Amino acid sequence: MSKVYDYVIVGGGIVGISTAWQLKQQFPEKTVLVLEKEAGLSTHQTGHNSGVIHAGVYYAPGSLKAKFCKAGLEATIAFCKKHDIEVENCGKLLVATNPVELERMEALLQRCAENGIDVKRLSQQELKETEPNIVGIGALLVHTTSIVNYRKVTEKMAEEFTALGGEISMKTCVTALSENEDAVTATCLGDGLEYQVSAKFLITCSGLMADRTTKMLGIKTDFQIIPYRGEYYRLPEKYNKIVNHLIYPIPDPELPFLGVHLTRMIDGSVTVGPNAVQGWKREGYGKYNFSFTDTVEMLRFSGFWKVTRKHLKSGLRETLNSWWKPGYLKQVNKYCPKIKLEDLQPYPAGIRAQAVLKDGTLVHDFLFADSPRSLHVCNAPSPAATSAMPIGKYICQKVMEKQGVVSAKAKAYVEV
Repeated sequence: MSKVYDYVIVGGGIVGISTAWQLKQQFPEKTVLVLEKEAGLSTHQTGHNSGVIHAGVYYAPGSLKAKFCKAGLEATIAFCKKHDIEVENCGKLLVATNPVELERMEALLQRCAENGIDVKRLSQQELKETEPNIVGIGALLVHTTSIVNYRKVTEKMAEEFTALGGEISMKTCVTALSENEDAVTATCLGDGLEYQVSAKFLITCSGLMADRTTKMLGIKTDFQIIPYRGEYYRLPEKYNKIVNHLIYPIPDPELPFLGVHLTRMIDGSVTVGPNAVQGWKREGYGKYNFSFTDTVEMLRFSGFWKVTRKHLKSGLRETLNSWWKPGYLKQVNKYCPKIKLEDLQPYPAGIRAQAVLKDGTLVHDFLFADSPRSLHVCNAPSPAATSAMPIGKYICQKVMEKQGVVSAKAKAYVEV
């Protein structure tokens, strides 16, 4: 490939495809190429999540997460309706099971009001009437939460992107990057052959490999991607109607993850999870996973030790419950006692690509890095799938700004 593209995007997840699709819509005359190292799209985080279209309950008002989530919910549902992709608006219940959680629930209610989210407080009796199989002393009903298959959303975006003249190169692993005044060159490995692809501008949406792509260009950052495994179980088919909504616990604000929940999937099944356990391999989806390279790189990063020390107690508890299924079950039984140990059937795990700073801070919002001819999505936390369309638009805006695009069309796009 000796051709110099106008834009090259590294990563074929939902954020990368959304960005490519929107760039091609904005600049139909420009050449746009997506490089994806796997044989298919949505192989990693996009294809290993619970399929929830989030409403934005937990996110700080004014944050990119809050803004992207609200816009993303509307854009995703509109896109699915346009393309006949199945969406179910099942709603979500956040269930308080003790007085401490009830107090935290009130704080979440206030946050919902600040973020403009349609929510209703339920009493213990109203909860019982709404969800007969769920126990609690109160709950929040979030009306606007829905479920979808994000793989199908990504595939449809990719289909539209290629119909506009965009290109996708599968099984193409980027092994090195270099930049000069005119272009960024990616050294690629595909089908056993090494070759180079050049771009006037490079965008990386590489998820679990986000820190490695910035290092390839020598961009100084103070973060590293730390993988956390989210392990799920599927309930037997007889429990497909066990709940009418998604059921979430009230999260502990001192902990970085939401806790184990019951999720109705778009295929009709119900899953339990995820937990959050330390991963020792960035793309380790099986039960037994270890990568010497990934582990050594992680252990040499000071931020790993600091964040592990800060959350040591909860981390050990999550690890224990990962290996001792009754402990995992207990987290579910506090709000759904009907589920038994034998009901927890195997289901694929997911990996959360969590950016951690050198001081041990977990990056909760979106994080970007750049060079004169590149822009890198360094942290795209949940709800990245929900927010993929506004994230893609935001990236397009940033690229326009860096390139000094001032056409009337570009200005109109940025202002929408």
